[in-house]
Amino acid sequence: MKSTEQTYLILGATGKTGSRITQRLKTAGYNVREGSRNAVPPFDWEDQSTWSAALDGAQSVYIAYQPDLAVPGAVETIQAFTRQAVASGVSKLVLLSGRGEEEAQQAELVVQNSGVDWTILRASWFFQNFSEGHFLEPIQQGELALPVGNVAEPFVDAEDIADVAVAALSQPGHARQLYELTGPRALTFAQAVAHIADASEREIAFAGVPPAAYRAALEQAQLPQPMIDLVLYLCTSVLDGRNSAAADGVQQALGRPARDFGDYVRRTVATGIWDKPE
Repeated sequence: MKSTEQTYLILGATGKTGSRITQRLKTAGYNVREGSRNAVPPFDWEDQSTWSAALDGAQSVYIAYQPDLAVPGAVETIQAFTRQAVASGVSKLVLLSGRGEEEAQQAELVVQNSGVDWTILRASWFFQNFSEGHFLEPIQQGELALPVGNVAEPFVDAEDIADVAVAALSQPGHARQLYELTGPRALTFAQAVAHIADASEREIAFAGVPPAAYRAALEQAQLPQPMIDLVLYLCTSVLDGRNSAAADGVQQALGRPARDFGDYVRRTVATGIWDKPE
């Protein structure tokens, strides 16, 4: 079967990576099925009755679990989904994983032991967290506060993740590969925000805050407790320096260097997304 005749199921099709993967595959003429709650047929991680229709006829699946592989029950859900995907005839699984997360590595093992072809994309924090996620509004307002210390993170471009995912899904040479995807250099959050401030020609500050104070602020904002626990876990336990070294997964997968944070900042500034709201 030619790859262009296959059906590619992209889970998290409206997310940072899934939307980019979907767009690339559609532009290239591939048959793409979007996996999201609002798609037809719908896909919901919390409702296993939606899985069968989404998987029907799909040969390759991109797995992006929401909200994160670190949440309780995620590994068991990945196990159940992987089992059903293989039973339905899926022959390729591409898993978006996270660096430094023990639970994510357990999910990786589930996919690796599935009995079908697999590729693991073990990614660091995304550039796009600063422009498409929870960091955006504080940056627009002039200060990003997080419970992180002076720890460097080799942020990665979601565009690079999408490029690697598309290659893994549609091209040979990526079977049973685990790619550690990072940018080419590590930056502290303070340095990243300073890049954005300089390029935006704005006063934008970064403030490190104690975890207890940050938790209190999230509780005051009435975020669900599981989400608060996840954010604190990612900002404290995972951001402890264990992931500060850059990796060459983008180079391995695509034969080119990973995109730099500075390039991302320059192209994002041009959109005006970081301008101060009027």
